[in-house]
Amino acid sequence: MKTLNSENNDSSRRNFLVRATSLLGTIGATLASWPFISSMLPDARAVASGVNVQVDLKKIPPGFQTVAAWRKKPIWIMHRTDEMIEHLENQDLLKRLRDPLSQVKSQQPVYATNETRSINKEYFVAIGICTHLGCSPKFYPDIEKTAFSANWHGGYYCPCHGSLFDLAGRVYKGVPAPTNLVIPPYRFVDSYVIEIGADQAKKA
Repeated sequence: MKTLNSENNDSSRRNFLVRATSLLGTIGATLASWPFISSMLPDARAVASGVNVQVDLKKIPPGFQTVAAWRKKPIWIMHRTDEMIEHLENQDLLKRLRDPLSQVKSQQPVYATNETRSINKEYFVAIGICTHLGCSPKFYPDIEKTAFSANWHGGYYCPCHGSLFDLAGRVYKGVPAPTNLVIPPYRFVDSYVIEIGADQAKKA
């Protein structure tokens, strides 16, 4: 004969088993549906490659640059002075550059294939990675002779192996870097805002 206590114990066991079975069923259903759920979520690579970045140019004084991040890469945005722009067209400078006319087409979009390598020559936009071994060059804005080279008058210097670039990211002759700095796709949203990752040519 069952006692009241044994009936209570049986009832507790049934309730426990029902709850445990329900819990396992819920977990199983969740695990079974995860491949479908995860297929709807963008992977990290898609997120990293799909996010454009906007930069307010009004916050960059002439002669200075800021750094943004796009696709996990440093993006330099420099506000060039009139003196900097004039220097980029100096014939003596052009003779010292490996690719002064940006003939290696893979290094910049078509709208940046010019002497200033930019849409608006007042603003320079580039990926801040040396084309030699991927180091990050340092910014030297002053147009004057430096300790690195008597023929280098400011721009970018890579301390890893001594590569030199001018204020348009054009590489000098006789240094390890083989090509100019890469210009990313970008466009002007308005006169003072650029969007990195969107192509000016496509008006995206």
